[in-house]
Amino acid sequence: QVQFVESGGGLVQPGGSLRLSCVASGSIFSIYTMAWYRRAPGKQREWIATIVSGSTTMYADSVKGRFTVSRDNAKRTVYLQMNSLKADDTAVYYCNTIQGDKTWGQGTQVTVSS
Repeated sequence: QVQFVESGGGLVQPGGSLRLSCVASGSIFSIYTMAWYRRAPGKQREWIATIVSGSTTMYADSVKGRFTVSRDNAKRTVYLQMNSLKADDTAVYYCNTIQGDKTWGQGTQVTVSS
């Protein structure tokens, strides 16, 4: 069963940057269309970015132009480079397939605050 371990979160000032990583178990990671999600305090989990097996990417309007998703299939890892962070980006960040049909990891907390 595929499992995900997210890391790289932390406390950052507005305008700062973070790079999140998500390592997947299992040997068929390369076939999955992967996605990043986040859950802000008091809100439902929302989709923010997708990367297909190649390099095609899609982003939610709220992060477009600031966040970049990438992947390294050999390392079974998907990344989320987050720039120009805002207070509204404060959330727990998760990765999963685009269907969200695998077991969710613990996520990684991102807090944007001065």
